[in-house]
Amino acid sequence: MPKFIADLHIHSKYSRATSKDMTLEELDCWADDKGILVMATGDFTHPAWFQEIKEKLEPAEPGLFKLKPQYKKKTIKGTLSETRFFLSTEISSIYSRPVSSGGTKCYRIHNLIFAPDIETVEKINTQLGWIGNLKSDGRPILGLDARELAKIVFNTNPKAAIVPAHAWTPWFSVFGSMSGFDSLEECFGEYAKNIFAIETGISSDPAMNWRLSKLDNIALISNSDSHSAPRIGREANIFDTDLSYDGIIEAIKNGIPATRINTDKNTDKHGLISVNPCSHPRKSVFLATIEFFPEEGRYHFDGHRNCGIIFSPEESKKHNDICPQCGKKLTLGTMNRVEKLADRPEIKFEQNNFYHSYKNYVPYYSVVPLDGIIAGVYGVGVASKKVKAEYENLIKNFGSELKILLEVKDEGLKGVADEKVRQGIKAVREKRLKIRPGYDGEYGKVEIFSQEEKKNLETQKSLF
Repeated sequence: MPKFIADLHIHSKYSRATSKDMTLEELDCWADDKGILVMATGDFTHPAWFQEIKEKLEPAEPGLFKLKPQYKKKTIKGTLSETRFFLSTEISSIYSRPVSSGGTKCYRIHNLIFAPDIETVEKINTQLGWIGNLKSDGRPILGLDARELAKIVFNTNPKAAIVPAHAWTPWFSVFGSMSGFDSLEECFGEYAKNIFAIETGISSDPAMNWRLSKLDNIALISNSDSHSAPRIGREANIFDTDLSYDGIIEAIKNGIPATRINTDKNTDKHGLISVNPCSHPRKSVFLATIEFFPEEGRYHFDGHRNCGIIFSPEESKKHNDICPQCGKKLTLGTMNRVEKLADRPEIKFEQNNFYHSYKNYVPYYSVVPLDGIIAGVYGVGVASKKVKAEYENLIKNFGSELKILLEVKDEGLKGVADEKVRQGIKAVREKRLKIRPGYDGEYGKVEIFSQEEKKNLETQKSLF
């Protein structure tokens, strides 16, 4: 069984606010440079994108696809990618329902759909096309109750899957503070039994989700939700399973704590902690997820961007969730929402370690994207020539971004990586960073080195 990384949620060039580089050709190439083997197609409901999927991809392993040779481009390393594509899309449902207190409430829910084959996609698209305009956006907005969406998907093919997307973000998610539900059962009704996973989203991490006992029978997956090629893989999943649609779905289901059996762990040659497949009674294993530090996300804390107000949940409570500047309700972030629904205390981990394991849950790594580390230590933007040059240098030497972030030992980086970059990667692994939490649509600000540390590094470099 191969061990591989999968990013199962991205958007195509046909989605709003998405880069024109989100093409199958670019995704195929970038995935290899990132270290991703299985890449979501995204947006299969969009007619033009679905036509490209059918024209440019060809069947690979069961339920997976690969780019036809004539469309392939060379990677940074000068090779051709072996990327596999996985059929997926995201649906935005905006609808009203009666509530027990009287009247109605508007819900805004984003859900991922995974499909095992082209025929299933065609049938789903036909039914959704009767409900709304699929041409308007790669992520179509439909006035469709999540229960009705589930009915369509599961009746079309029981192998298809629905996964609530970025489950905690305020405006468009199943648990969102502004437009969501308090449980999966409230949202999906009788189809809740078919929901076996949720996506944690950039602004929350698994440890936050582990605080809810109601999620103990739900697997937690992480994906980039990328709108540009350089951002794919910023969050992802590590599987040890057959390379197939069924293998991936089985591995995700085996990540449900209630169904997992405590397994032996070992350290592989790269120093990665992994489940020993030989000791696991199942065929497919969910090894880990790769996560942003949740503070980096755009909705971790509460606040008002226009007023410059940023609050922790405790501070918001003191202000009755009202902005002291404008008097309007604060945008309550993921941390606040978790605090409201959690029935367990916050989980404390060992300091100075970017790998987190707890009981029989799927472990996870907290990372900062490589170009973000390089830009941070140089004090320039991620799109600068200096960042690009060092990024390409490291990919050519070590193979992929995620291998560098997760596997290459500090000693191996010496003499290859710029010394400041090596120290930056080490600082992230040891969690020696300061993060101003994101809020109300603003990404968190990551500081890897203080000004004093930067001066010391410059002094060391000049002495060397």
